[in-house]
Amino acid sequence: MKRSSTLFLQVVIVLIAIGALALLLGEPHVEGRNKHATFFEVYFKDPFLAYVYVASIPFFVALYQAFRLLGYAGRNEVFSHSAVKALRTIKLCAIAILGFVAVSVIFLPFGDPEDRPPGVMMRIVCAFGAIIVATAAATFERIFQNAVDIKSENDLTV
Repeated sequence: MKRSSTLFLQVVIVLIAIGALALLLGEPHVEGRNKHATFFEVYFKDPFLAYVYVASIPFFVALYQAFRLLGYAGRNEVFSHSAVKALRTIKLCAIAILGFVAVSVIFLPFGDPEDRPPGVMMRIVCAFGAIIVATAAATFERIFQNAVDIKSENDLTV
């Protein structure tokens, strides 16, 4: 893969991470019930917000692993054990995000009844995205692992 293409994709990943972090830190201050709340009330009296912050950790870990995977692609080291490990980590992070979304249903009965339909829709979108990422990462992991096995098998016979 061309170095310029991988560099562009790495910049896109960094921009996604910055945007997600800005959304995580900025959105609670403009949300309806927290609009006039103090800093302490926003961040320390909302258990769902704390849950969202903890659940975002696998997302950022997966972005970092995707950044590293693109670095391997830029150095023509895609078919290596490191790339397979990065894909495995991305797959596990997507599964963890799916688990966090499933557990977040516990928070569904609490709060304003008018907020439930958008919350359910956001959970469905997040779960669907996590399923797609986990499936793609598992498929690529299997393909790359087969390529690494064939490559190491050929190195032993030479």
